[in-house]
Amino acid sequence: MLLIASKFKPQLPIKHPKNSLKLRVLPNDLDINLHMNNGRYLTICDLSRVDMFIRTGLARTMQKEGWMPVIAEHTMKYKRSLKPFQKYEVTMEIINWDEKYFHMIHTFFVGDKVVAEGTSIGCVISKAGTISPEYVMAKVTTRLEAKKT
Repeated sequence: MLLIASKFKPQLPIKHPKNSLKLRVLPNDLDINLHMNNGRYLTICDLSRVDMFIRTGLARTMQKEGWMPVIAEHTMKYKRSLKPFQKYEVTMEIINWDEKYFHMIHTFFVGDKVVAEGTSIGCVISKAGTISPEYVMAKVTTRLEAKKT
């Protein structure tokens, strides 16, 4: 469903992108304590990244180039529980990158209160190895500019 919905949302800029998903805690998200399972937060972070990849044009570029996104590290801080059927929002932002990795932050909100926060470090790989974030960004930018003309 997300794959289809993301195609109909506004395009995000490739430089300093930030997206947002509005969701609700469903019964299959719950653990034995009847709050959102810790592992489900990681899945939601993954869905948020996919939404961003599609909306920035990165997904199409990766597909054309034969690249794959890989998460090397992910950490979560849980501040408050999400209860059954509770509405929440998750934002995701690429905050910077170095010679190998993109650094991302995922923030879960109920209203204006932060209930959880995750950080991800990820890279893009090909059969030849890791692609530098600088090259990835340049390739997406070039492709998007060519598409405009």
